[in-house]
Amino acid sequence: MILNLEERTVTDKLEDKITIIEGPPPVFEFVTDGWALGLNESPFLYDISLTQVRTFNGPALVERCHRMWKNNGNMTLRYRNDIGVEEEAPIMAARSVDTEEGQVLLLWIRNIPEIGGEEEDTDDNKDSSEE
Repeated sequence: MILNLEERTVTDKLEDKITIIEGPPPVFEFVTDGWALGLNESPFLYDISLTQVRTFNGPALVERCHRMWKNNGNMTLRYRNDIGVEEEAPIMAARSVDTEEGQVLLLWIRNIPEIGGEEEDTDDNKDSSEE
């Protein structure tokens, strides 16, 4: 998956966002690592997911995240979902790694867990199964 990330400067008013401007939507993998679950410390229940995006400037993007967090700011990943609607997710941690294919930006994202499954138990379903 090749994604280009929009470059922003420190003086830009959108310096708190990393935007995917090209490529497919990011793939989010549910995280169960102990240290990553520690990112979830809050009064609300969130899931932590990991996504990987290729970039040309991984260390600079990670540095921008660190500057925002140092100043008690928030970083956000902006992307388009499968149907093309723009979405945002808070970035909780970031790391840049060099691979054979180039630089990859690892982003740990906080998202609200999906409630319920594909089949929900409702009173209507219980009544029809008992007859």
